[in-house]
Amino acid sequence: MSDIPSTMASLQREYPWTKSPLIACGPMRVIALAKLAVEVSQAGGLGFIGVGNDASTMDAELVKAQQHFAAHPTTPQDQDDSGILPVGVGFLLWAGDKLLQEALPLLAKYTPAAIWLFAPSSPAQLTQWTESTRRVTNNKTKIWIQISTVADALETTQTCQPEVLVIQGSDAGGHGLQKCAGLVPLLPEIDDALTALCATHPHLRKPLLVATGGIMDGRGTAAALALGAAGVTMGTRYLAAPEANLAPGYRAAVLRASDGGVTTERGQLYDSLRGTTDWPARYGGRGVLNASWWDAGRGMGFEENKRLYETSLAEGGDAGWGEAGRLTTYAGAGVGLVKEIKAAGAITEEVREDARRILRRAAGRL
Repeated sequence: MSDIPSTMASLQREYPWTKSPLIACGPMRVIALAKLAVEVSQAGGLGFIGVGNDASTMDAELVKAQQHFAAHPTTPQDQDDSGILPVGVGFLLWAGDKLLQEALPLLAKYTPAAIWLFAPSSPAQLTQWTESTRRVTNNKTKIWIQISTVADALETTQTCQPEVLVIQGSDAGGHGLQKCAGLVPLLPEIDDALTALCATHPHLRKPLLVATGGIMDGRGTAAALALGAAGVTMGTRYLAAPEANLAPGYRAAVLRASDGGVTTERGQLYDSLRGTTDWPARYGGRGVLNASWWDAGRGMGFEENKRLYETSLAEGGDAGWGEAGRLTTYAGAGVGLVKEIKAAGAITEEVREDARRILRRAAGRL
């Protein structure tokens, strides 16, 4: 079982500009760019740039982040002389060796605070990325690996010894395992399994656990901390931030959605319609259900569904999103808790402070 105060303190030692509990913004591909990431880090969290499967914009986004922090330091120089860039970068490992070879020189150049590794085609990719990143950044860039099963947590800890495991529950928006548990049973079981593993293998260091999947506010954050997390990551909540790079229609669809347990679902249809079919078979994307999903369920052929999807995409405008639309609106099961547009920094501060108040209030009831 985790010692929560010490694990949170450990994160703050690694990232001295952050405040406890750590609130991170997930590396949503295309959506989480430098503008969003730096605002989260500036507010005492850790923002991730979503490079995803294509490193073509990575240099430009890291330059933007570097320029921002040069003009707006996150901490006094005497508090942080590590030389790391106070944002992370997220990668989709199924993209293959080309992505790794393009990313390594940029990781060496900018030394981001962390890399987030997700969705490998084989476990060997995790090892390769971990070892290569540590080599080119002199161990300054910390390794975050996203997993969703006890088995993957144990294997990854033994083969990669990451600093952080991101534990993604089934309520998460966007891509995750087609089949996995929610955070409430998943995180404690992984915590216990890792504690037992490291007790019998003294050479292993137990990674810090960061929770993600369905967390939208201070209540979810407080619950995750009580379950054993050292911090949390949110994706869907930040879709309502103006700094997120997404269409107004997408954002409006997120704000309108409610009752996410029945109005979102995980599957592979939207990937197929969009042509993003390189994901390993065990992964699917959770999004707000719309006409594309329902027409497929009513028996519409894939080619016709794809034609309508592409027509909607070509038409542009905001009508392509929402229940009557056809375009992909990735969001988590907690989407109904996202009620208003709010700056990313304000979201980060609000969630952190609400979690602190909730935990203090809960402790006072005992």
